[in-house]
Amino acid sequence: MSPLNITEDDLHAYVDGALTPARRAEIEAYLVLYPEDAERVRAYRAQNEALKALFNPVLVEPLPDHLQALTVQPMNSTVNRKKRLNLKSWPLQQIAAGVLVATLGGVAGWLGHGQYQGVERMAQVVPLPRQAAVAHVVYSPDARRPVEVTADQEEALVKWLSKRLGSPVSPPKLGALGYELVGGRLLPGNAGPVAQFMYQDATGQRMTLYVTTENAARPETGYRFAREGEVNVFYWVDGKFGYALSASTAKGELAKVATAVYDQLEAKK
Repeated sequence: MSPLNITEDDLHAYVDGALTPARRAEIEAYLVLYPEDAERVRAYRAQNEALKALFNPVLVEPLPDHLQALTVQPMNSTVNRKKRLNLKSWPLQQIAAGVLVATLGGVAGWLGHGQYQGVERMAQVVPLPRQAAVAHVVYSPDARRPVEVTADQEEALVKWLSKRLGSPVSPPKLGALGYELVGGRLLPGNAGPVAQFMYQDATGQRMTLYVTTENAARPETGYRFAREGEVNVFYWVDGKFGYALSASTAKGELAKVATAVYDQLEAKK
């Protein structure tokens, strides 16, 4: 609790525009006195904008047929139960956005129910670059805790992530290109854990490497580029591993770093 009774919830509400004018004025006065919290608020805003840029195009996409079927009330004995659920009254864009959030949250248990098999199939084909870009925009703006384990504990980080993924994983060395390791974290994937390594250059520009072992059944192995909102992503599949390097930096710069990452990973085989 701050001297002015400003909580973390207040800061998030301030960023979301959910405060009364009087409370907003108190927060603004507080932020003048506490520059570290003001920096966090700027990071929260940047994160919100990045997420909007990434997901706004999804809101206008047509709903797939197998999800459209969920909005239709069958004319049978279960109609009253369906009315209570009131699926038909939901905007289709909200249903689509909800499914996408569930997918990226790794809620495989819920999706395992028989009536949601169509949704489960969609969850299994969420593109690798989109998964990586979402993870990048969520964690890279964080000023206080962008990673779970910091670079000064790299050995412990490597052991932990390798154990959780069931295969050896380690962060490439990018110091020669001006990017130093910040640390890493464990994230949920479509069907299991994935790893994220974060790097930062002298200007504070951050770059993340997303590593998944969910790609054994995917035949593509090419080196590819994607743009997800404001995030550029170079990604490729190598055996059961999928790699995606993400940053809001120029495509040429990202390609140079991605090539170095690829070469180091190949040399470790």
